[in-house]
Amino acid sequence: MDDRDALRAASRSIHGHGDVPPARMLADVAAWCEERDVALDRYGEGELIEAFEAEVAERLGYEAGRFMPSGTMAQQIALRIWADRAGNRTVGMHPTSHVELHEQRGYAHLHGLHATLIGPEREPMLAEHLAAVPSPLAAVLTELPIREAGGQLPTWEQLGELKAVAGERGIPLHLDGARLWECAAAYGHDYAEICRGFDSCYVSFYKGIGALPGSMLLGTKDFIDEAVVWQRRSGGNLFTLTPNVASAAMQWEGRLAKMPVYLERARRLAEAVHEIEGVRVLPDPPHVNMMHLFFDLDAEEALAARDRVAEETGIWVFNWAGPADVPGVSWSELYVGDAAMEVGDDEIARAFTLLVAGT
Repeated sequence: MDDRDALRAASRSIHGHGDVPPARMLADVAAWCEERDVALDRYGEGELIEAFEAEVAERLGYEAGRFMPSGTMAQQIALRIWADRAGNRTVGMHPTSHVELHEQRGYAHLHGLHATLIGPEREPMLAEHLAAVPSPLAAVLTELPIREAGGQLPTWEQLGELKAVAGERGIPLHLDGARLWECAAAYGHDYAEICRGFDSCYVSFYKGIGALPGSMLLGTKDFIDEAVVWQRRSGGNLFTLTPNVASAAMQWEGRLAKMPVYLERARRLAEAVHEIEGVRVLPDPPHVNMMHLFFDLDAEEALAARDRVAEETGIWVFNWAGPADVPGVSWSELYVGDAAMEVGDDEIARAFTLLVAGT
């Protein structure tokens, strides 16, 4: 462990659910499985995995779900199915979609799909953006909330309008729900209401839920039956996924129940940080329990200042910082979960004040 890692380990993080040691994480999963006499699933068949798939599908209003090792796999499979059904290799997506930015364009190289990018980078996809696309699309992928824009959401009315335009044009709508769990508290609507109008949906369990890696693809039964075939073709139908499923199932309900508390905490924290000269919040106020923070420091200065603040206060304010579009400004992402609940507003405000003060 180098000096920076040691400093991080000795500090109190305010991001996410904190750094949980692997031994503790795996021990918790083992104890949960032992209490319930859980048996291993075999290639996706077993009591635990099938019950969890059914539970999540019912909560989100879908006929069926399929647990998969990663969201990258799940979303590419969804787009492939819609493209094959339409006989059209062109799909629509937001310019900052994870599928476009962070997956080496696997949709093109593995599945022969082409992307039409819809809407501006720093705003949610809206009905007017989709309506302006003249060419036929096999499907449209949209993300709630948009991570690359600080967790922004369209309004409830705007979301309904987007669904309506897709429905009128007969375009299947796929939801990138990597952070769907955060949306119910923000919208004041349950997950089934949010998902209504989305023909398929992907959700993640390692982000807001804080579980081991794992995702789920949801849709009609025939859609999921097709997805299972593509999961095998993609090398994702592992001999067992029991540890990952158990990690998700044991934490899912508890973390969902905390989402309104996380949202309230995020907005209160943003208010405190908003008052600090040299720090800006996007969006302000946060739409969900995540936000982007911008600092009047370049990226290297921000990282050095973070370490100095950790040494002085014992608080680790962010894991990384990168250059913003404006020279001399850097940015980072803050997800408010269990970790921030353990640190007071005054402590966090002081830490960020010291960060940009240079002392």
